[in-house]
This record gives sequence, structure tokens and C-alpha cells, in this order.
Amino acid sequence: MEIYRNPEKITRFLVSWIKEKFGVAGAKGAVLGISGGIDSAVLAALLAKSLGPNRVIGVIMPCYSMQVDEDYARLLAEAIGIRTMKVDLSSSYDTLKREIENSLPELGGLSAANIKPRLRMTTLYAIAQQHGYLVCGGSNRDEITFGYFTKYGDSGVDLMPIADLLKGEVWAVAKHLGVPREIIDRPPTAALWEGQTDEAEMGLTYEELDRYIATGGATEEAKQKIEAAVKRSAHKRAFAAMAKLPENL
Repeated sequence: MEIYRNPEKITRFLVSWIKEKFGVAGAKGAVLGISGGIDSAVLAALLAKSLGPNRVIGVIMPCYSMQVDEDYARLLAEAIGIRTMKVDLSSSYDTLKREIENSLPELGGLSAANIKPRLRMTTLYAIAQQHGYLVCGGSNRDEITFGYFTKYGDSGVDLMPIADLLKGEVWAVAKHLGVPREIIDRPPTAALWEGQTDEAEMGLTYEELDRYIATGGATEEAKQKIEAAVKRSAHKRAFAAMAKLPENL
């Protein structure tokens, strides 16, 4: 059973959808973070195709990142013709982490790592507001289903154009849009620390996750892992619980 939709039809639909959303919002353009990864590459290419490259700003935001990430991000920007900005967040990260650790024990693991995407979200919104642009995010269906994103970090955006795309569809659309092959072939990573990859951290492959989302089929081990992650991350896909006072209070 073929689980992936046609990349040409996906592209055509998303270009129309993006144009409609920006028209309704009256936004002048789009801002996104470009990391050198496949998801932000596809998002950037779709935005450039929809709005025109001159209305898209790709922001490179290293935070103790590897130089190769910036190299790939610039390769993408040159290939599709969008503008770039670079904001190095390393010193901001150090300052915030140090101030927090004045009152808490040393931060480690995800507590420290997730500061980075939240700083990037703050940066993107500052730039977007200055230009009258919308912030766009590159989370795909696999990441959203599994909860593989940082709450109020990479999920803190105005629009998520590729949120319904399985990871296999992201790769197919990338090829259709002419994303540089070097980016398509890179192992997917959130780059939260050196050597980190999505599949190693999740404990399963994107192919397994795609198949489960599309058909419900998976090994018992993969199914348990996915369903536990979906349940654990439900709060990430919803607004914070809002208390509603009773009428007779």
C-alpha cells in the first residue's frame, strides 16, 4: 500500500494555501529559521515559491552549533535565492543559563538544550514584528504526532505549512522543489547537541513512524513506543488548560 501522496500535487496545494493565509493576514513576508536540515529547507523553498524569494528571510541562529549547519543553511539560501540574517545566540544562552543556575542546581539534558529553540522563537518574532512578517515553522506530521518538538520553541510560530506531511513526503517534496541533494541526504537532526539524530532519540525510524501514522501498522514494540509518546505529549498540541468559572459562582 502506497502511503505517500504525490509531491507535485502537495506542492501545488501548499503554494495556494500559503498565498491565501498571507493574503488574509495582510503580511508582507515570512521569517523562518534555517538550520541546514530538510524540514526548514522544504519550508523555505515553498515560501519562496509562494511569496517570491525577496519576501522571505531565513534566519541562521547558531547556539554552540556545528559550522556545517550554517554551511548547509547558506547553501539552501543561495539555491532558492532568499535573504538571510545571522543571529548568534551562544552568549545569550550562556547568560540565561547562568542566571537560572544562580537559583537552581546546574541545568543539564533537555532542560538546558530546550533553551536554544525557545531563544530562536523569541528571535524570529522580534525580526518578524519589525518587518510586518509572519513566523513560519517546519514541523512535520511525524514530529507533531510523536511530540518531537519543543513546546513554545519550534512550535511557537504563526503558520505550519508542512504540518500534514509525513517525513517521506517531506523528502519527496524536497526533490520536487530542487532542494540541494546534500541537504536531502543529511540524517535528520534537531542539532540540540553534537551527534544527536532524530531517529536515535525517538528510538524508531521515520519509515516506521510514517507507516504507523498512515495505516496504524507497526511492530508491537514500535506501536507501544509511539502510542506512549502521543499520550505523553498531548499537552504540546493544545493550549494550556484554561479555568472557566461556573455560571452560578
